[in-house]
Amino acid sequence: MFVDGKPTLKYATTMRKSYASLTNEQILHFAAFKIPEACRECVIRDVMMVDQIEYDEAMEVFKRIAATNREGMHLYAFPFQAGFTVAFVGGFVSIPLVFHEDTMSWFNTHFVTAELPPPEDLETWLEVGSASWGWMEPVLGQVSFFLLCMQFARAQLHNLGIRPYFNWQRERRADRLAAMYPRYDPEFLRMYSKCDHLSSPHKFLD
Repeated sequence: MFVDGKPTLKYATTMRKSYASLTNEQILHFAAFKIPEACRECVIRDVMMVDQIEYDEAMEVFKRIAATNREGMHLYAFPFQAGFTVAFVGGFVSIPLVFHEDTMSWFNTHFVTAELPPPEDLETWLEVGSASWGWMEPVLGQVSFFLLCMQFARAQLHNLGIRPYFNWQRERRADRLAAMYPRYDPEFLRMYSKCDHLSSPHKFLD
């Protein structure tokens, strides 16, 4: 098989090029590492065994299972999407609130009502920032400190292996999929469900 530490041509031609061509033992090995293609293959082969059908037919059943797993996924993803949107928009909005004269004046008129410097002291963006900093500093400072504390708390939870919401929604999705297809092995279904992405379906390799 090997000559001088290199594979022979005969051996190279036996290389498996798809997960479908791997043995059951190899598939289970890769599934233990949460590789989506291997988790999918476990479900397909379990469907073949339970329903006594061939691979292509089992693939069609798997597609229905995968579609079921995606149902309601946008609801589970919403907290992450909302957090990203608020952080992204808030970061950019803070710039004109501090340095843009018209935006700063509007915000002051509606929410602060502080006395502004004379127009000659608001001629540059740095002067505008100096005027707005009196009320923007407490807000930005408190938000920054709060986020710093939350980031530190999240890091400690990560060190403990705890992801409260993420783990909860993943377990809930996995339990739901297993309950909806009681004919098939629940562990294989749960493994596959946990491998699926929240944002979009995993793009499987052949």
